[in-house]
Amino acid sequence: MYDFHSPKQKTAIGSQETEPRPSNIIQIDQNLLETRLDRLVAEKVAELLNAMLDAEADEIAKAAKYERTGERKAYRAGHYDRSLTAKAGRLALKVPKLKGAVFESAVIERYRRREESVEEALIDMYLAGVSTRQVDDISQLLWGDRMPSQTLSDKLKKVYGEIEAWRTRPLEDEYPYVFMDGVWHKRSWGGHVENVSVPVAIGVNAEGHREVIGVAEGMKEDRDSWEQFVRSMIERGLKGVRLVVGDRCAGLVATVGSMLPKARYQRCMVHFMRNVLSKTPPTHREWASAALKAIFAMESRESALAKAEQVATEMESRRLKAAASCLREGVGETTTYLLDEFPDGHRRRIRTNNMIERPDREIRRRTRVVGGFPDGNSALMLICARIRHVTANEWSTRRYLDMSRLGDNLVEAN
Repeated sequence: MYDFHSPKQKTAIGSQETEPRPSNIIQIDQNLLETRLDRLVAEKVAELLNAMLDAEADEIAKAAKYERTGERKAYRAGHYDRSLTAKAGRLALKVPKLKGAVFESAVIERYRRREESVEEALIDMYLAGVSTRQVDDISQLLWGDRMPSQTLSDKLKKVYGEIEAWRTRPLEDEYPYVFMDGVWHKRSWGGHVENVSVPVAIGVNAEGHREVIGVAEGMKEDRDSWEQFVRSMIERGLKGVRLVVGDRCAGLVATVGSMLPKARYQRCMVHFMRNVLSKTPPTHREWASAALKAIFAMESRESALAKAEQVATEMESRRLKAAASCLREGVGETTTYLLDEFPDGHRRRIRTNNMIERPDREIRRRTRVVGGFPDGNSALMLICARIRHVTANEWSTRRYLDMSRLGDNLVEAN
């Protein structure tokens, strides 16, 4: 019979509970384990690919490496080292060289295409507005490694070269309608940040398709800057311009008159209405908005100008002198689209700068991600890349206007 109160017997019975546990418990370093597993996987994948490369070389040579046969077409001539990036990591490959035949590997080509496609996708993502940090994270998921900074730099240099060639390409078509606007962004000048405008021009060609025909480095929206911008497009072949659509800018209006003398100027109707309404007190704004819309609902320029005078008179009777003055001053250049030389079917699309608004909005979204630019070229390249991205495919391939309505007078312009 045991005495359960006896310490000695309690120790004997409960020896497992009272004896000290061994201290040599195995602890696993998770990061070290994952690193070694990744390395092991990469080595095994490389071994498999190298075996496939050897098999391809044997197939091309019609014989194994040291095999003696009369059917041999080529001989081994060593190998060269090649690395590929895969999800498993960087793979060290030994690509066979052949004497008497060209070694073209389907394995290498398949991985090379995938590697390049991933790189191009990452560059596209960067240009489309994805931050550099996000590009790194996506690269880590796709490749198992971050895109090397030199690779990103080299790819961007290549892309920037293509962008510059696109930006300065010859303009071979006629562009009866040209829409111009400035995209504002922040740029560093001598240690302080200023707002600078990047001028953008979109033309509608003789086939009715839209095309970005001009983008220039940041400028101030004065006459000299606009003249330089328009001159660069003329030197590249700009011709056949019948109408320039843009916001009210003295420099742009003067430039159109001096450098495109056969073209007319159409002030953006939407911006003009906003300008008039900005000079109207809130209590009269609803009425003024309806009155302005009635002006631009007229079917002829004469009736629109007559209606505008009625509205201006009513504004004066309501003591809205600033709004009335603004209306009288700008209604003439805002109703150019109603001239008989422009087809009825074109009017709704040539009276505003709305067509350029979407690229403008997307550019602003991208530049907000970046913040301030250190120099003009970096801003120009990124804005050009974004414009090309936004205006690709359907935007440029879908016919915007039926230009047959303009007739044969296209060749007389400019």
